[in-house]
Amino acid sequence: MAAVAARRPLSLRRVAGRVGLYLAVLFFTLYAAVPFLWMAITAFKRDSDLYNIQNNPFLFNEPPTWQHMDLLFNGTPFVRWLENTALVGLLVVLITLVVAVPAGYSLARLTRVWGQRLGMGIFLTYLVPPTLLFIPLSRVVAVLGLQDTLWALVLVYPTFTIPFCTWLMQGFFKSIPGELEEAAMVDGCTRLGAFRRIVLPISVAGILTVVIFAFALTIQEFVYALTFVSPTSQKTVSIGVPTDLIRGDVFYWGSLMGGALVSAIPVAILYSLFLDRFIQGLTAGALK
Repeated sequence: MAAVAARRPLSLRRVAGRVGLYLAVLFFTLYAAVPFLWMAITAFKRDSDLYNIQNNPFLFNEPPTWQHMDLLFNGTPFVRWLENTALVGLLVVLITLVVAVPAGYSLARLTRVWGQRLGMGIFLTYLVPPTLLFIPLSRVVAVLGLQDTLWALVLVYPTFTIPFCTWLMQGFFKSIPGELEEAAMVDGCTRLGAFRRIVLPISVAGILTVVIFAFALTIQEFVYALTFVSPTSQKTVSIGVPTDLIRGDVFYWGSLMGGALVSAIPVAILYSLFLDRFIQGLTAGALK
């Protein structure tokens, strides 16, 4: 009887813990989903329904309309903005990978004691606010003749994606046992060959993390895009939607939320598909 009585509080404690866990997961799920729900509802609400403070903002009190999405796609060069964003994002991701992956490996394997200090110094440059950098960077962009072109963003964005991604890859490479490369070099591989054949295949999680981080940071950046790009045809989504759909004191809320929803869905899908590898890449060096 005493054993049964001892098990009962323990089982009740487990049930209470499991219920608390599910409630916490439900809360954070709703917390993450409500912005998407709000954007979707606002994008298809009629203006008379949207601006009536007596109506429930989370319900369609009147039939939905395609008017806001029609303005977004046919009244603005939104598709062109999406193409510009994708082009800039892909180029920045490629540049970041080409620089950050070998730099992170070098700091993790070749610099020994100074590697950690150099890596921390590189990471600290990521923490410099963009508001302090856009003035000297604007001078560089003007001298190179890249003002009001997408190439200005391709040049500038790696200045904040490369430092963090280099630091991230350094921690990831440190989590990979060095004996694997030593064994490959004993078998006849060069350092570069061991890196290409042994380290890179193991580093897929870290590389995917760099890709997702650099792409997400690029498509949501606002300050540099506003500073360096003025023509409507050269804008990205992050700057095109707010500048063209806020005209004076008139806010086209339905179209604004539609643009935010359309541009956010691909990033959400990307995170969902590679979430496990993304977390693995971020935490790879934590237990080294």
